Amino acid sequence: MGFLCQLSIIPLLFGAMVFCQHEGYDFEDEYDQEPDDEYPPIFHFNPSVEYVVPHFPTPAKCAQECFCPPTFPLSMYCDHRKLKMIPHIPSHIQQLYLQHNDIKAVTAESFVNATALREINLSHNKIKSHMIDHGVFAKLSNLVQLHLEHNKLDEFPFPLPSSLERLFLSFNEISRLPGNALQGLVNVTILDLCNNYLDDSLLKGKYFSNLKNLLQINLCNNRLQTMPPDLPFSLIYLSLENNSISYIPENYFNRLPKITALRMSHNNLQEVPYNVFNLSNLVELNVGHNKLKQAFYIPRSLQHLYIEDNDIEFVNITLMCPSIDPRNINHLTYIRMDQNKLTAPISTYAFFCFPHIRIIYYGEQKGSVSQSTQLRTPVVRRFLTPEEYDEAEDGHETEDGHEEGEREDDYFHPYF
Repeated sequence: MGFLCQLSIIPLLFGAMVFCQHEGYDFEDEYDQEPDDEYPPIFHFNPSVEYVVPHFPTPAKCAQECFCPPTFPLSMYCDHRKLKMIPHIPSHIQQLYLQHNDIKAVTAESFVNATALREINLSHNKIKSHMIDHGVFAKLSNLVQLHLEHNKLDEFPFPLPSSLERLFLSFNEISRLPGNALQGLVNVTILDLCNNYLDDSLLKGKYFSNLKNLLQINLCNNRLQTMPPDLPFSLIYLSLENNSISYIPENYFNRLPKITALRMSHNNLQEVPYNVFNLSNLVELNVGHNKLKQAFYIPRSLQHLYIEDNDIEFVNITLMCPSIDPRNINHLTYIRMDQNKLTAPISTYAFFCFPHIRIIYYGEQKGSVSQSTQLRTPVVRRFLTPEEYDEAEDGHETEDGHEEGEREDDYFHPYF
């Protein structure tokens, strides 16, 4: 028993020794040292001192007729001011907005110092081709985007700088396309030529083949009777609405495998080769308002099909979908078929062939000259799973089968 008492004294002696070491340790020896230069002292805010935000100088020059907001010091806004001439442009300006004025001429004098310009908007003016000084745009080596739509141009403007990426020329009177007009424009990705006077004779040369990076070309509302030749391999969006095209060559799209959206409504198509739209990346196809009488092959990638206002009396689903492959199913979700000559809805086999289909819009069908017919079911909707229903609700589809904001006469928006 005495031996156990001696053992119990050992922990008490050990604790006393540790306590004595703790009391004898001088903490100031460690924390009162000079701070290392590597770690600067923490800054403490002093309310009695006035702190000033550092000032970064910005260019202050601006044309008297225009507005240069301090928050966008590189932009000059001269739009909607009834200007008849282009004002002096300071050398630092990169974005110049001159739309909706009464400007008739583009002179080299206005751009003498404007070497930094990247974007010019001269749309909605009264500019004529012969009133543009030769080479005035070509000297702007940093220019990326040029807007000249809604003017009175009768010729494609050239020369243009090789830096240009987006060119908008719609709603003019362009009927001349010089042979060297597109030379050197290797960086152009968007070319908008809708609503002009272009015809087949103007496109006989290999105008577009040199545009190696072209992604989108808009040629709607012109006078074309045949498909434009020699479009570049890079093309993704093609807009040809409101022309007079009556035929598509069978192998036309072999050189355009990347096409994602094709719009050819309001033409004179009576028939198309069966496999002509067999494109592995095609998502949207619009051949409405033509004279087609029968269906054609639907590629598995296609999601939206517009064939309204044609002369189709019967839809052969087997032609559209000759086989079903569970490993590679069709992605078609929407078909618009109103204003044809259908007397009955298409076969329910369509729902097996196109398992993702949600809406088949029939609307009114063409009857006799004096009256139209209405199918019993103007809109057929497939029953959706809860997940598909939530996705459809996010798409804001309207009651009549048209997606919100959709317009028949719209061509591709410049920014896809």
